[in-house]
Amino acid sequence: MKISQLLLIASCLATVACSQEQEIDKKPERFQVTTPLIKDTPYTSEYVAEIQSVRYVEVRSKIKGFIEKNHVDEGQTVNKGQLLFTLSFSEFEKELQKAEADYKASLADLKAAEVELNNVKHLVDKNIVSKPELEVLQAKTNALKAKAEEAVAHKEQVALQLSFAQIKAPYDGIINRIPHKMGSLVEEGDMLTSISDNREIFAYFHLSEIDYLNYINSPEKDAKTVQLKLANNELYPHIGKIETIESEFDKETGNIAFRARFPNPDAILKHGANGKVIIDKVLKNALIIPQKSTFEIQDKLYVFVVDKDDTLKQRNIIPRMQLTDFYTVESGLSPNERIVFEGVESAKDGSKINPVPLDSATGMSSSSDQE
Repeated sequence: MKISQLLLIASCLATVACSQEQEIDKKPERFQVTTPLIKDTPYTSEYVAEIQSVRYVEVRSKIKGFIEKNHVDEGQTVNKGQLLFTLSFSEFEKELQKAEADYKASLADLKAAEVELNNVKHLVDKNIVSKPELEVLQAKTNALKAKAEEAVAHKEQVALQLSFAQIKAPYDGIINRIPHKMGSLVEEGDMLTSISDNREIFAYFHLSEIDYLNYINSPEKDAKTVQLKLANNELYPHIGKIETIESEFDKETGNIAFRARFPNPDAILKHGANGKVIIDKVLKNALIIPQKSTFEIQDKLYVFVVDKDDTLKQRNIIPRMQLTDFYTVESGLSPNERIVFEGVESAKDGSKINPVPLDSATGMSSSSDQE
C-alpha cells in the first residue's frame, strides 16, 4: 500500500475519533433537581428592648437640710424600712417640743372650760344662772376645743417634718448612685439616691403595626413566652412572658410598645440595660427552597428552573424571608416546578441537562446538614 493511502486512512480514523469525542462532550450534564417544599416554618424575630426594674424609685428629700450621715453605700442591698440618710433635725425637735407644750396648754384650758360648763348647767337647771350665760360659756368651750384640735394638727405636722429628716428604704432593693455626700446641703426635692428591686425586670420593646397585627392574628399569641438576648449576644437563661401591650401607636414612629416580665434570680439584669427580645413565630404553608439553589445578580435572587424538556431557564424570584439555610419564596416560583438543587454556579441558561430527581424533604435536610 502506498504511503499516501496510509496517510488518508489515518486521517479518517482521527476524524472519526474526534467526532465521537465531541459527541461524548455534548452529552447533557447531570444535575440534582428538586421541587420547593411547602410546610409550616418556624422563625424568630428580634426587637431592641430597654430593661427596667419592676420596682425602681428615686429617693428625694422632702425638707431642706444638711446631710448629717449616710448610713448606706452605693451598690449596697437594703431592706424595707432600713435607715438610709439622716438630715439635720435639731430645729424640728425644738419645734416639736413647743408644739407639744402648746397642745398640753390648750388641753388644760379646754378641761377647765368643760368643768365650768358642767357647773353652770346645774345652776341653770336650778334657775340660779340665766341661759344666755350658759350659751356664752358653751361658745367659749367650743373655741377652746377647736384650739386644742389645731394644736394636735400642728404637733402632728411638726412630727411629720421631723420624720422626713430620717429617710428610709421604701422596699428591699439595691442602692444606686449617691450624688450628695455627708455635710451637703440639700433642698426640698433633691434626689439623694435611687433604689432598684431587680428580682424581676421588665423588658420594653416596640413592634411595627404590621408585626403587631401578625402577632395578634397568630395562633401562637396565647403562649406569650419570649426570650432575651443580652448585649453580648448571649441568650439569657430564663424565659419571659408578654404581660401587656400599650393602647395606642406612637405617632412619630408608627410602633406600639410591648412589655415582658423576666425573672432575675441571679441579678444578671440591671435597670437601664439593653437587650433584644426574641419572639418565636410560625409562617404557615411557606414555600421554601435551599439557599444553595439560588444565586444573585445585581442584588436580585435567581434560580434555575428545569422545564419539561429538561432545559434550564434562569428565573428571578422574590424572597419573603431568609432563614438559616433556606429562603421562603414570596413569588416567582410554584410548588410543582423543578429547580436545580446545587451546582448552580456551573449551570447555564438554556442548556439541556440530565436531571437526577431528589426528594424535596431529603434535599432540605441535606442542605441543612451540609451547611
